[in-house]
Amino acid sequence: MGAGGAARTLLNIINNLDRTKFNPVLVTLDYDGDYEANVKSDVTFIKIKEKRLRKAIFPLAKLIRELKVDLVFSTIPNYNTIAILANLLSFSRAKNVVREADNLGGGFLTNLKLRGYGLIYKLSSQVVSLSEGVKQNLVRRYKVKSDDIEVIYNPVDLENIYNRMNQGVIAPKHTHVFAGDEKVIITAGRLVEQKDHKTLINAFAQVSRRVSSKLVILGEGHLKDTLIKQTEKLGIKDKVFFIGFQQNPYVYFKNADLFVLTSVHEGFGHVLAEALATGTPVVSTDCQSGPAEVLDEAKYGLLSPVGDDADIARKMYEVLSYDEEQLQAVIERGHTRASHFDAREIVKQYEALFTKTLQ
Repeated sequence: MGAGGAARTLLNIINNLDRTKFNPVLVTLDYDGDYEANVKSDVTFIKIKEKRLRKAIFPLAKLIRELKVDLVFSTIPNYNTIAILANLLSFSRAKNVVREADNLGGGFLTNLKLRGYGLIYKLSSQVVSLSEGVKQNLVRRYKVKSDDIEVIYNPVDLENIYNRMNQGVIAPKHTHVFAGDEKVIITAGRLVEQKDHKTLINAFAQVSRRVSSKLVILGEGHLKDTLIKQTEKLGIKDKVFFIGFQQNPYVYFKNADLFVLTSVHEGFGHVLAEALATGTPVVSTDCQSGPAEVLDEAKYGLLSPVGDDADIARKMYEVLSYDEEQLQAVIERGHTRASHFDAREIVKQYEALFTKTLQ
């Protein structure tokens, strides 16, 4: 239950399942995850006493058998593989539903590995894709049949977002970042190559020469020192704030003028829907394969080519230049779009799929 989008999605599904139909049991490895505190108290939460994923197969199989589990639901390829193998070794009648969370691909060895995942996915009862783009990738690279894949968008817990952004407060040590008349641009995501913060920082450097502004980066990752050095080289270190992972990012989103995502690839772009829900305008790269679907081909936010810092900077400047009427129209459209991903409705689709699979 770490700080990634897949864990947040799993959390939203578990917390919103109809308890008259389902009795959820959450099983993780032996780590302390950022989202554990948000798991509802009526969820049975079990930690396998292993930190290595491959060593979890037999303990998980034992749990499936002892708890008389009906359905095993998992997400992300490595975990899906372990869940399927554990279920097979449980010698139970439990069904497997696996969810693919990203648009993966690369060189020969990477694609060969994905083909291997696809072979194992065929042993499951049902494959779920979080977007049409990811479904196409599953067909093309994993060689899973299109008819065996169900597309269900990520659930966004709007009620939780509204409560936390309205009741929460920005940490005292960060309030100065949001003070003053400067425009605040924000992003959230792990500091890894996939999120391409390097391009975002380059784009911000261009924007900051035209608009008095600050860049706030939420998230942790191994590229932090490299990115800090980049801000120093560009002469914008005093305008870029790395504030780490925040349990309540929504109050930060709400107080920003613009949310920007510069990912190289995404399965869905969960954080875009969350930003829209907080009433924050969005600029995103048009990466494979989620953002264009979340933003409905730029109807609800602006899209730029991957890695094109000049175009991203132009789109950022465009949004920051909106007059009040334009801004309100964008905010209202964003709220409308976010409502399409309301967890209460999306989880109903999962419940229907689980029921159908069990039958």
